[in-house]
Amino acid sequence: MSLFWRIFALNAVVLGTATGLLLWAPVTVSVPVLLTEAIILLGGLAVMLVANAALLRWGLAPLDRLTRLMTTVDLLRPGQRLSARGGGEVAELIRTFNAMLERLEQERAASSGRVLLAQEAERRRIAQELHDEVGQSMTAILLGLKRAADEAPGPLRKDLQEVQEITRESLDEVRRLVRRLRPGVLDDLGLVSALTSLTEDFATHTGLQVTRRFTTDLPPLEPETELVLYRVAQESLTNVARHADARGAVVALHHSEAGVVLAVTDDGCGIKAPREGAGILGMRERALLIGAALDITPAPRAGTQVELTVPVPVPRKQSCP
Repeated sequence: MSLFWRIFALNAVVLGTATGLLLWAPVTVSVPVLLTEAIILLGGLAVMLVANAALLRWGLAPLDRLTRLMTTVDLLRPGQRLSARGGGEVAELIRTFNAMLERLEQERAASSGRVLLAQEAERRRIAQELHDEVGQSMTAILLGLKRAADEAPGPLRKDLQEVQEITRESLDEVRRLVRRLRPGVLDDLGLVSALTSLTEDFATHTGLQVTRRFTTDLPPLEPETELVLYRVAQESLTNVARHADARGAVVALHHSEAGVVLAVTDDGCGIKAPREGAGILGMRERALLIGAALDITPAPRAGTQVELTVPVPVPRKQSCP
C-alpha cells in the first residue's frame, strides 16, 4: 500500500468511526448548544484527534526509523540496515536506502584501501631513502669523526667525541624512524616477532611497562592483515603514550572462534566516549580494509581497551577413521 493510501485509510477509519457514533448514539445538538452537549462534542473531537495522531504515528514509524538512521549512519561501521517488509512506497524507499548504503560502503572500502596502500608505499620509499642515504651518510660521518678524534689533541678529542656521540644518537633515531615507517621484521620474521619488537621499542622509549600475551596457534594470515594488525597496535600504543596517562599496557594476540583478536589495554585514566580523531579514524579505515571489527571501550578495571577482531575461520578438527 502506498503512503498516500495508507494515510487516507487511517483518516477514513477515524472519520468513519466518528460518523457512526453520531448516527447511532442518542446524542442531539440543541440551538443554542447546551453545556453538556458541548462537553460531549469536545470530548469526541479530542478522542478523534488522539486516535488520528496514534494511527499516523504508527503508519509513519518506518519513515522515522529511516530518518534516525540517515542522521547517525557511519560508513566506517558497516552493516547498519533497516528491515523492509511488504511492498509500497515506504518499503521501496527503505530498500533503496539500504542498497545505497551497501554501494557507499563498498566504494568507501575500495577508496580507503587505495589510500592506505599508497600510504604504505610512500612509507616504504621514505624508509628506504632514510636507510640507504641518510643512514649511510651518518655512518660515514661517524667513521670520519672517530678517525679525527683518534688523531686530535686532548681538548679537541673530547669535543669530537661529544659530536660523535650526538651523531650516533641521531643515527639510532633515524633507524628507529625507519622501523616505525616500515617494519622490516614484519616481512622477515612475521607478526609475533614484529609486535614483540614494537612493544620492546615502545617500553624503552616511553618507560611504560608493556606486557605481551601472544599465543602460538595463530592461523596463516595475509600480508595485508598482518600489516593492519601491526599498525593498529602501533597506533594504540602511541595513543597510550600521548593521552592515557598510564603506567603500563597489555598487548594480547590470540585466536578465538570469532577470528584473530588483537587487544591493547592500558591502565590509564580511561574514556567515557572515544573521540574520533585522526588516529582512531585511521584504525577504523584499516579495519574496514580487511573486513575486521574495531571496538574501543573502557577497560574492565580502568583505562581503555582497543580490540581488533579479524574474521578468520577456525579449522575444523578431523576425526580419526
